[in-house]
Amino acid sequence: MFFILSKALLFLLSPFFWMAILIAIYYFSKNSRLKKRVKWSSIFIFFFFTNSVIFSEFTRLWEIPGQKISKVKKHDVAIVLGGMFEYNSDTQSLSIRRQGDRLIQAVSLYRSSKVDKILISGDSGYISDRGLHEARQVRDLLILWGIPETDIITEENSKNTHENAVETVRILKKSYPHFNKFILVTSGIHMKRSLACFKKEGLVCTPFSTDLYANQTHNYHWDQWFIPNFDNFRLWNKLNKEMVGYPAYWGMGYL
Repeated sequence: MFFILSKALLFLLSPFFWMAILIAIYYFSKNSRLKKRVKWSSIFIFFFFTNSVIFSEFTRLWEIPGQKISKVKKHDVAIVLGGMFEYNSDTQSLSIRRQGDRLIQAVSLYRSSKVDKILISGDSGYISDRGLHEARQVRDLLILWGIPETDIITEENSKNTHENAVETVRILKKSYPHFNKFILVTSGIHMKRSLACFKKEGLVCTPFSTDLYANQTHNYHWDQWFIPNFDNFRLWNKLNKEMVGYPAYWGMGYL
């Protein structure tokens, strides 16, 4: 129930949705004072939430920074959280998202001999069946890329971060009790909640953040300061999801 409710209400966290509501109020309201306030609020939301520097600076306060692979110590397993792909039913193949950087970095860790195994956690984050069964399909992809099947572990039941942790820990304790060093591979913006979920289940992991959004050096280009980027509406939705999701998970006892 929590999973379905969280998906259904996710659109409420979007600044684009907020602006759309304000525009609707502006056009249908007959109160001139209210219309003036709504107009300036809409303008503020537009420029604030489309500014790349503002988004980056806010994200930097939440995101767990990344690190170079060369500085990573040896671990037994790289735990890679799902949410990396969509499924194209026409071509019957995976279609990568930006979060697919998780898989690229996990394979790089494996090829650099920083981990012995890759564990893919997660079936599908959709409410309905859209053909995506990520862990199983990514396993097949890794085998196609030449990684031995014996070095791939899959957790094929979870649908959210809490379940990722519960199901992954169950598999590791049951089938791989001799492993004791784990590195968690997920998006930097998602890492804080993920680490807390795994810690709650008794598994302490080293973070390895991927697909990072924040500029840690504050070295911005001039266009990032002044030119609105409509894609930031979507990115703010991701950040808001994490900032709201963390206390929501805490309230549910998942952290």
